[in-house]
Amino acid sequence: MPKYSFKGIGVILLHSKTLLIIKQRTSYLLEKYLSGKSIHYQQVLALALPIFLEQAFILGINFFNTALISTAGVAAISAVNMVDSLNLLMTTILVAVATGGTVVVAQYQGSRNQEMVSRSTEQTVAAVPLLALGLGLVLILFRDPILWLLFGSADADVFSNSRLYLLGSVLSYPAFGLYQGCVCCLRGVGRTRPALALTLITNVSYVLLNLLFISVFHWGVVGMAVAVNIARGLGAACSLLFLTRLDDTLHFEYRGALRLNKDILRRIMYIGLPFAAEQVFFNGGKLLTQTYIVALGTLAITANAIVWSIIMVLQIPSNTISQVAVTIIGQCMGRRQVDDSRKFIRTFVILSSICYLIMLLVVQPLLPGLIGVFNPPEQIIPEIRRIVIVTAIAMPFVWSLSFIIPASIRAAGDAKFSSVVSLCCMWTLRVAGGWLLAIPFGLGLIGIYVAMILEWTVRSGIFLFRVKGNKWYAHHLID
Repeated sequence: MPKYSFKGIGVILLHSKTLLIIKQRTSYLLEKYLSGKSIHYQQVLALALPIFLEQAFILGINFFNTALISTAGVAAISAVNMVDSLNLLMTTILVAVATGGTVVVAQYQGSRNQEMVSRSTEQTVAAVPLLALGLGLVLILFRDPILWLLFGSADADVFSNSRLYLLGSVLSYPAFGLYQGCVCCLRGVGRTRPALALTLITNVSYVLLNLLFISVFHWGVVGMAVAVNIARGLGAACSLLFLTRLDDTLHFEYRGALRLNKDILRRIMYIGLPFAAEQVFFNGGKLLTQTYIVALGTLAITANAIVWSIIMVLQIPSNTISQVAVTIIGQCMGRRQVDDSRKFIRTFVILSSICYLIMLLVVQPLLPGLIGVFNPPEQIIPEIRRIVIVTAIAMPFVWSLSFIIPASIRAAGDAKFSSVVSLCCMWTLRVAGGWLLAIPFGLGLIGIYVAMILEWTVRSGIFLFRVKGNKWYAHHLID
């Protein structure tokens, strides 16, 4: 046998021993920080992985679509960005009410009340599309006054594109509401894989249709509007098909959905309405901030769209953790396991901050290429880079505390406090502060982002103080 063979065997054994030690150490850390009395870390990871893939896919598609519509010109990307700020306001209201369903379903799942899990699912799936229909009708009836009020100072071609895109977007709201209600209930019982599958069906079809209508047919914003309607309609149809034919957990029945149950709806709305009100004022504030950006000019609108697309990429892991927290904390509180809830909140906040640091290190060297995907005018590239770097540096230190904690205590039933704090900080710091820094102080677009970071910082302190007390878990959402 050659002399070096013994050395080679020794190296292999050493590597095997090292890998075993790493595996044991990793298992120990996961057991210590991501396991509770009734939830094992493998369950948490099984819940988190599909949500992470879903978030990565959704945000990747948003990034891709923004880049795709940018090929139709500055007016097109500006119009889509303006209207999407209004769309975001409406869709987050629907997501907020659906999240109320997630919390109620999760708590009943935690208390092992299968009958109420089913009834809560039926009411959520019925209520969210009805709300979407109402919101859509209001926007269709008052489309022009709303657009003139918010974006009247925009260039004529930008405004014309925004009218078309808003109408097309609004028509898709009921289908979005139905799909979102189904997906949120699936998350409530920890069934994130079918939720991921439904998300993939909706969003893959959206990308393919956008490629067809924008790149091949050259329909611009009209193509994007047609694509979102077809994709969301397909997602809604597949969601209903899954609930009625394939699901063996939620036991959804049409008869139950057609009869509104006031008691269950009250529980859902107890969480959903404060969160929805928060989203109205929160995204309403962002919408008002958008009017400052419109006043700064079309190039500022374009720069903001690109900056936000890149920031959303940085947020993929932390947004995943925020959604996982709602299900895990909801199930813990359904079993009244307060100690486990505290442990998971602390772990999720730290893990989110670590993820931000990793994403910052990954994205930083790729930043020039990411910006280049959007083909921006040369004169706004330095500002885009500066804003992204400033915001990204702040995120690991303040975003996690200001968003993971409120998501967690909301799952425990502490929705009112979370909403009031979020709204007060939003309007006093981001809206008023953003206007002061951007317009009178002349900082422009970066002033709005500095105000946003200040808002996150103040929120962090307030929510950290709240979660250290005992009022956040004193609510009894279910019997």
